[in-house]
Parts: sequence; C-alpha cells; structure tokens
Amino acid sequence: MNIIRPPYKLVSSLLSGLLFLLAPQIAQAEDAAEALSGPDATPNVLASDADEKQDLLDVNIQERFDASKKKIKEKIGLDFGIDYNALGYVASASPGRYNTGSGSLRFLGTWDLFDRNGPNKGGLVFKFENRHAYSQVAPTAFNAEIGYAGLVSSVFSDQQWRTTHLYWQQKFAGGRGVAYAGFLDVTDYTDVYALASPWTGFSNLAFQTGSGTIGGLPDGAFGGMVGGFLTSNIYASASLADANADATDIGSGFGTFFNDFETFKSVEVGWTSGPERLFIDNFHATFWQIDARSKAGTQDGYGVSFSATKGINDKWLPFVRGGWSHDGGSLYQAALSVGFGYQRLPGRDLLGVGLNWSRPNKNTFGTKLDDQITLEVFQRLQVTEGLQVTPSIQVIKNPALNPQEEVVSLFGMRARLAF
Repeated sequence: MNIIRPPYKLVSSLLSGLLFLLAPQIAQAEDAAEALSGPDATPNVLASDADEKQDLLDVNIQERFDASKKKIKEKIGLDFGIDYNALGYVASASPGRYNTGSGSLRFLGTWDLFDRNGPNKGGLVFKFENRHAYSQVAPTAFNAEIGYAGLVSSVFSDQQWRTTHLYWQQKFAGGRGVAYAGFLDVTDYTDVYALASPWTGFSNLAFQTGSGTIGGLPDGAFGGMVGGFLTSNIYASASLADANADATDIGSGFGTFFNDFETFKSVEVGWTSGPERLFIDNFHATFWQIDARSKAGTQDGYGVSFSATKGINDKWLPFVRGGWSHDGGSLYQAALSVGFGYQRLPGRDLLGVGLNWSRPNKNTFGTKLDDQITLEVFQRLQVTEGLQVTPSIQVIKNPALNPQEEVVSLFGMRARLAF
C-alpha cells in the first residue's frame, strides 16, 4: 500500500500554479531550466563545454568543429556534443583484484523545437552512451573487491550501450519554471550541487547525490519533473520516475512504469542568493520515497538529504552535506560529508577535498556493519580546450566488508576529451 503518491501529485499541481501566480513578482536573469539542473544535465554540459577555457597549453584543436556546431544550432536549434571519459584505479590492499578501469563514449544534445527564441522554449534532450570496462571488474563494482560498503565510482561501468536521457524539456511562466517528461536521470535535479558530477567532480557516491543515503537513483527512467522559482531566492521541485528503470533497455520502461508502477519520488525546497548562483550559494532539503521493488527484492523506503554550500571570492566552495534513510535499498542509513572545492584560475583547475562518515544500511547489506570514514582528494586540470585530466586518491578507513584491513587507498586517474 502506497499512501505517498497522492501528496506528490498535489505538490506538483500546487507548484505549477504558484509559479504562474508569482511569475510577475520574480525578477531573475537566468531561467529555471539551467539553474535547477545539475552539472551533468545535458544542457549544462553543452554550455560548459562551449565556454572558453584558460587551458594550460592554450590549444584548441576543435575550433572549426565548434564553429560548425554553432551554425547548426542557429539554423535548426540543434546543439550537440561528443566526449570520451576514462577512469582507472589501483588499490593499496585488496582481498580481490587490485585494479580496475572503464571508459564511456557519450553523444548528447538538445533540439529546441518550440518557441525557439522565446522564454517558454521546449525541445528534446538526449544522451546516448557506451560504457565499457578495461578490466574484468568495472569501477562501479570494485567496492566488492576491496570490501567497501559504497561506490568508489557511480558511472564507470560495463553496461555497454544505454540511453541516459531522452525527454521533452518545457519552460513555462516566462522561463521561471521548467518541466521534464520522458526518460530521465533523477540525479540531474535531485540533491545536486556544483561538485556532484562523477565525470568532472568527486567520483565516490558519498560526495554525490544523497551522500549514499538515497535508494534507487534511477536513470533512463520514465517519469516527469516540475520545478521553478517561487520567489527570487526560493525554489522548489517535485518528481516521479520509474524505480525499475533499465537504461540499457528503455523500451521496457513503459511496461515497468505502467504495469508495475513502482516509483521513485522526490520533493526539494531550497534557498539561493540568486538564480545565477544556485549551486554556489545554496541551502536545500530533499525528501524522497521509493516503492518496494518486487523483481529487485528491495523494500520500500524514504528519507531526507540536505546540502549547504557558500561560494567565497569566486575561488572557494565549502560544503556540508548529508542524509538519513529508512530502508529503500540505500547504501547508507546515515551519512555526513564536509569539504571544499578550490579553483585558483576558474576554468583551468579545480581542487576537491571531501571527508565522509557513513553508517551502512543493515537491511541492504544483510547485517550490521561498522561505520566507515572516506576521504577523497582530486585535482582537475584543463590541459587543452577539450582535454581534462584528474588525478585523485580515495582513502577508506575501516572498510566495512573488509575487517582485515584498517585502511585501503585507491590511486586514480580520470580523463575527459570533449568536442
């Protein structure tokens, strides 16, 4: 029995109505579609890749390609990009394998088809990927090798071809509200912040969406989201998506959504100093609920996540984030993360430092486990206009599934080439 579905529908309706009623009172320079979506949302990835970088070598080998893409966008409203990402780790100790690696080729884009030059723009958003392992075990499964109750990487897998995004994005209320409908990645709009991207920010899920306390987090999931600014500083969103989504087979998504109707739901309310600084000066709370999934054998659950970030001098971004959950297949019953990001030259480098405490969910792992402490440090460097390299280290104290080791370290290297 699911008593939470009706309130979520009510919240969505109320949110849409409030946005229309309050629209004349809201003065903002940036619309909700860009402000409310995280760094990995397709439109934001394309915008970031298009920005001029202060790269180390001052080399731009894709200048002609970028000019061609710009012409296509101006002519028919189609914007697109291609990137290749790679990640490898070597462990200091392991009862299983000591190394892992994976790559991902992505083709992503937006196609504006309605009110192209107006405030209520609508169009398709898509992202197709091929994720492939270099080793016998991909980074997303490497936690089992080293005995860690968590994910040292949340995206570098061996799933092969998948559809992460394929949905319609519609702005409304003069751009102050946005709605999605189709196949979504819930991490694009749920508990996001500036350093959440597993492709360009922290790799460990403990420093990403939900700090490991949100169960499910489906992508390629059939569903919808509506969100926007209620005032110049307060925003809100509500969503519902298929909890049984399989991004490698989205054709089955209609069946699992309408036949099983086991869903993931979220409501988020936050404050920011201004829409253009939403993920820099940001305080928010995210409430979620997920139904029991019969095929996956997981219980229903619910929880809350919170996040607080404050930009300082356009260089520092300290953060405090965490969450609590009751079942729902989450990795952690409770978690707390603190840290900071630092960029000496915006667009050229980014240092990230994060420290996490986590209490593994005994219902997920089948037994009560010891608490864990995880430290991650990465240094991202923009080598050329399209090439980033990111050396990193993760230090895990008391890996819950490997009591023989007090500390396990992972030495990593990540690279991204974007066109």
